[in-house]
Amino acid sequence: MSSNSSASKVWFAPFRTRSAEGNKINQLKKIMEIMKISSILKEDDLTAIKLHFGERGNDSYLNPVFARQIVDAVRSAGAKPFLTDTNTLYLGSRKNSVDHLETALEHGYSYATVRAPLIIADGLCSNDFIEFPIQGEFFTKVKLAHDIVEADSMVVLTHFKGHQMTGFGGAIKNLAMGCAPAKGKEDQHAYIHPDISEPDCVGCGTCASHCPEAAISIRDGKAHVDIKSCIGCGECATVCPVSCIKMGDHTDNVQFLKRLAEYGFGAWSQKKGHVAFINFLMNVTPECDCCAWSDAFLIPDVGIFASFDPVALDRACVNMMNAQPGNPNSILDPDSLSPGADKIRGAHIDANWEVQLDHAEKLGMGTQKYELVEI
Repeated sequence: MSSNSSASKVWFAPFRTRSAEGNKINQLKKIMEIMKISSILKEDDLTAIKLHFGERGNDSYLNPVFARQIVDAVRSAGAKPFLTDTNTLYLGSRKNSVDHLETALEHGYSYATVRAPLIIADGLCSNDFIEFPIQGEFFTKVKLAHDIVEADSMVVLTHFKGHQMTGFGGAIKNLAMGCAPAKGKEDQHAYIHPDISEPDCVGCGTCASHCPEAAISIRDGKAHVDIKSCIGCGECATVCPVSCIKMGDHTDNVQFLKRLAEYGFGAWSQKKGHVAFINFLMNVTPECDCCAWSDAFLIPDVGIFASFDPVALDRACVNMMNAQPGNPNSILDPDSLSPGADKIRGAHIDANWEVQLDHAEKLGMGTQKYELVEI
């Protein structure tokens, strides 16, 4: 995208290399140096490094080696880093802080590897949060994890990938869902509920066994949802082996994405001027790292992107993702395999992925206009 006065800078370090100097670690170090990531940090800052430790069974989450480089850069600036995430709304290996930390350790996130403590920011059972005021279409205040709010600065480290409900998961989603406690995640999922195609349902009970609220039952060989008990987490749609569950209709999904953008705006506003973003466009699976598996990658690995503007950053990653050839052995629809085709809708046909970018831009969180600076 061409540069203009209203565009945000997005730095890009490609993975293609034939030398040790251009390896991923050195590219990450270089991009942090060139963007001057230290500019958001002060001496003795308590600096949250917000990332996703990956669900047990998932193997496409970010390698701890990358987190270590961020930790070292934060320490070099005189700040005090800690790695953090929040507990999940759905059942799994990160529902509470004990299970969450055990999963992180199993995935290599130990002090020995990252040289920083691990803190689950919303407390033992996701009840530690602070309400922060915003002016949005749906919210006048958002619930943010206590220890993220208390931090002086933040580096948001994101594995850019697909997502069944949002189309893609980038920096905005990492802010929105990732900085919210369970009650904040419920706020975002409100009014979106599963729609089960009864003719296609095989009555296996997988959805019922994964529902955190026991809102699904099997009757007469088919799954049925108690909407009053449903919290809209989407876990049933994710685990359904025959893909007969969709989350809401078009209107519901648009509202969900706007609500997500407003939570992201709240987390960004609370740290405005003291937050930087780094996205990794690699291992691009069709689903989030919250899944207990990693499906075949949608595109070849591309590189590392960084910005102080999360909207510009996510837009740059979407554009670069769509510019790649698709993996014919992935979930992608055959019509979306060519360079330039919409890979996000190729994986999730009903995704309204543009909504989160458009609404975040409207809120003043950033701009979709960017200047791509390749290093």
